[in-house]
Amino acid sequence: MSARVTFATAARVLHQLRNDRRTLVLLWGVPILLQALVKFVFWDQDPIFQRLGAPLLGVFPMTSMFLVTSVAMLRERTSGTLERLLTMPMAKLDLLVGYAIAFGLLAAIQATLAAAVAFGLLGLETGGPAWAVVLLAVLNAVLGMAMGLLLSAFAATEFQAVQFLPAFLLPQFLLCGLLGPRERMLPALEAVSNAMPMTYAYDALTRVARGDSLNGGLGFDVAVLAAVTALALALGAATLRRTSG
Repeated sequence: MSARVTFATAARVLHQLRNDRRTLVLLWGVPILLQALVKFVFWDQDPIFQRLGAPLLGVFPMTSMFLVTSVAMLRERTSGTLERLLTMPMAKLDLLVGYAIAFGLLAAIQATLAAAVAFGLLGLETGGPAWAVVLLAVLNAVLGMAMGLLLSAFAATEFQAVQFLPAFLLPQFLLCGLLGPRERMLPALEAVSNAMPMTYAYDALTRVARGDSLNGGLGFDVAVLAAVTALALALGAATLRRTSG
């Protein structure tokens, strides 16, 4: 890998996104609107919003980042841009890490804006510090980006890439514990949920909201999220030669 090439890739992606205002609105505006919608849905049931608010600060950015990244990478693949880039002296990880840096920066802005609205305007309260919630939200958004980069390899059109959102993330949303305790699910469904990244994203944010420290289950959840992110990036790099050649 080359740091110069990696950061040049990140700069190119950021330049493209800067001119795509609709994508920026999706990334930064939609999680805020969804968080506000949850607040208003449970307007007279504040304990429910307090229970859901922190986990959703991670789930919403993960979802929007997954969608935007998978479509963006698919455009690179189908337009021939990716093929031209890989004829240059560039490692495959240079490309993916460059994407990770660019979208990671966008994720940091996204999580900060969403958390500022949730804590400042919507009255969200947590037992742990707000900055820890923001960091976990960024990690979840980067995880969504990594999964989007990987799954874009299996789509031939943008429509197919969009279809991965309900097919891949909706089951995780239903089984992660957000709608009900996982231990009350059928044993088979609980076992499936244990293999889903969003489960650990939900658990980590729930633990932070309770004020847990990294010494217990929270540290394990964070380690799993980081490991899955790294694995998705590595697998994404392995698909580049096959899909671009």
